[in-house]
Amino acid sequence: MDADTTPSLSRSTVDPAGHRRADAAWLESAWAAPDTRVLVLEGGDPGSYGWRATVNKQSRALVTTGGTPSLVLTGPDKAPEGERYLLGVQDGTAYFAVRSLQDLAATPAAEPASLREVGALLDDRDTGLLTRAVALANWNASHGFCPRCGAPTTMAAAGHVRVCEEEGTEQFPRMDPAVIMLVHRERGGREEALLGNNPKWGPQRFSVLAGFVDAGESLEQAVVREVAEEAGIVVAEPRYLSSQPWPFPRSLMVGYTARAVGETQRTDDEIAETRWFTRERLFAEVDSGAVTLPGHASIARTLIEHWYGGVLPGQW
Repeated sequence: MDADTTPSLSRSTVDPAGHRRADAAWLESAWAAPDTRVLVLEGGDPGSYGWRATVNKQSRALVTTGGTPSLVLTGPDKAPEGERYLLGVQDGTAYFAVRSLQDLAATPAAEPASLREVGALLDDRDTGLLTRAVALANWNASHGFCPRCGAPTTMAAAGHVRVCEEEGTEQFPRMDPAVIMLVHRERGGREEALLGNNPKWGPQRFSVLAGFVDAGESLEQAVVREVAEEAGIVVAEPRYLSSQPWPFPRSLMVGYTARAVGETQRTDDEIAETRWFTRERLFAEVDSGAVTLPGHASIARTLIEHWYGGVLPGQW
């Protein structure tokens, strides 16, 4: 079975309905509609500021237990107080998220779960809703003040804009572009893929290489530079595969494959060890537990399984 090239967090079926975000009358009507559904996110400590203090709880929503998990959605009349974001519309039903300052309570049929934990397990609708909600919550939490003058900002456009209270300037959700790439080569008539280990992960965890795009740099240039810096490998023919939002707090991961053509000086110590794997060796080491791969919510897993040509066992 071929591996799907659509990363888990890139799945969605809900229309974002961008044209409705500034329509106050429509938003009020939609919020009052009995069939509107609301996703409640934990919002963290109200006395804290910034995404680092709240990101763990912002990633959690109530998810059903037993069988295939699904989001527990509620009606507007049962939603708690908190920041309200429009997530979109599907088949006439409006979807909102509320970032609550209350902790989510587990029930016999549901428990709080993070996007990292369940993003690959939810269906396309729920994955899209939770990914967008977490991204908006993290962005709003980290942009409470104007980057130009330092004045407080006010949320607008149903969570998709923040307006400076002093200057009236608008801030829009940021996405920091990062490249993530599977490097491959042919040696002795056999295809091999390069995986690396970061010392913060533990010795058995291996993944593909990744890094943020520099100012004034193209995505393809970033692929070449990052592989050279982290692994001392020269690559050519960077080829785009797919992309994925990674709202921890606001990255857009752009996935590539690239062919190794030589060696160069390594200038970065972020990666402690790199290994070349044939498909047979990769399966054997993953199957035995000697090597652990990223979880299915990450585009890293998509890249690895695309190269491998099927589904691999195990995950972080």
